[in-house]
Amino acid sequence: MLAMWQPSGIDITLDEQPLLLDAGQDRTGIDPHRPVRLLGYYNAARRPGPSQGLVLLLHGWEGCSHSTYNLVQTQQLVEAGYAVFRLNLRDHGPCRLVNPYELNRGLFLGTLIEEVATAAQRVAELAGDSPFFIVGASMGGNFALRLAHWHRRRPLHNLAKVVAVCPAISPASATDALDSHPATRRYFRRRWLRSLRGKQQLYPELYDFSPVEQIPLVRDMTDWLIRRYGHLLQNRFRNADEYFATYAAFDAVQGELGVATTIIAAANDPVIPVSDFYGLPAHPLLKLQIHPTGGHCGFMDVLPLRHHMPAMVQAEIMGVVQSPTTYNRAGEFGFGQIGWPGWRGHRNGSGS
Repeated sequence: MLAMWQPSGIDITLDEQPLLLDAGQDRTGIDPHRPVRLLGYYNAARRPGPSQGLVLLLHGWEGCSHSTYNLVQTQQLVEAGYAVFRLNLRDHGPCRLVNPYELNRGLFLGTLIEEVATAAQRVAELAGDSPFFIVGASMGGNFALRLAHWHRRRPLHNLAKVVAVCPAISPASATDALDSHPATRRYFRRRWLRSLRGKQQLYPELYDFSPVEQIPLVRDMTDWLIRRYGHLLQNRFRNADEYFATYAAFDAVQGELGVATTIIAAANDPVIPVSDFYGLPAHPLLKLQIHPTGGHCGFMDVLPLRHHMPAMVQAEIMGVVQSPTTYNRAGEFGFGQIGWPGWRGHRNGSGS
């Protein structure tokens, strides 16, 4: 809740440039011959001198390019010399220029990694010869980790590092966790229903979500939607468990990473159980930070109010050696082996 506080002086919306991206074929099966369209916002670096690189920010579920954590993060990065692109996933957006539900007839699914990877490649090309970074929070962290996996076989232009903050590496356990807390369940359920109503209003011939309005749990809502509209999906899932398993990020961090990756998590996160991270194996390209506090993508001081997540992310991307040999080839890096801080050290106070 504290992380929703927006400090004064955030003015990056004054010079943002909207871009509508062709994100490739629609994998939902509804419009296979019509390209997916994803809207994003670009901010150029504000510090004079050579570019420090381009950072792609991926928001969480039912967040958007203009969520507070993205605005605060962008403000810090552009003032530090980075260009930033804030991408809106399908059916997500600020509704400032276009209705996000109208851009694509198919529903948002966590499994739609292809269109996000295509959009990421489009954004990466804007970096030119500068390094490219991907930073995702929550559901965006899930996509970021899977893009690190994707990069191993289909390299993204000049990708230097991926940072995932409180990533939903297990969508099933994350959904159960948010359902177990009345406040988080109410928050996410209300926002999701708003999105579904917006989609139905535009495409009543395709969707009728009225039955889901009476379902109290997000997991059960998901199960109903998968069973009801599975025939519209290219990947036909029989239930929510199959759907969740398809976009879990465990495979991405179990020996299949293609780029240096950092996970930043909090032990007291009410949405992402910290136990999800215990089984992750040590990997030369993976760094794991588990902080005692931070909530879900919070990492706030209370008195005085202060956001720490932007500085934590910036510290991670600044640690990359920025030379062409560092990031031009997937899997080959010019820096030393990434460390594995582990849970014990942070629990004993080495985290912050």
